[in-house]
Amino acid sequence: MNDADSVVFVEVRYRRQARFGSGAESIDRRKQAKIAACAQIYLQTHPKMAARPCRFDVVSISGDTGDPAVEWIQDAFSTLV
Repeated sequence: MNDADSVVFVEVRYRRQARFGSGAESIDRRKQAKIAACAQIYLQTHPKMAARPCRFDVVSISGDTGDPAVEWIQDAFSTLV
């Protein structure tokens, strides 16, 4: 995704029930490393994008699909565990 001059990598997670935590809480250090590795490969193959600032956002969706709660966490990897 583009946001002004930044390249944004977005991880979308859905949880119907909060029994095991929110979608955002499911993105641990291991998952962050996998997403970052994918982003690195993308940037290596798209040199024009690599010259721009980038960040990682998370869109966490929870609840019933008819009326979901949506949380957009910008620059999520700096705030997630």
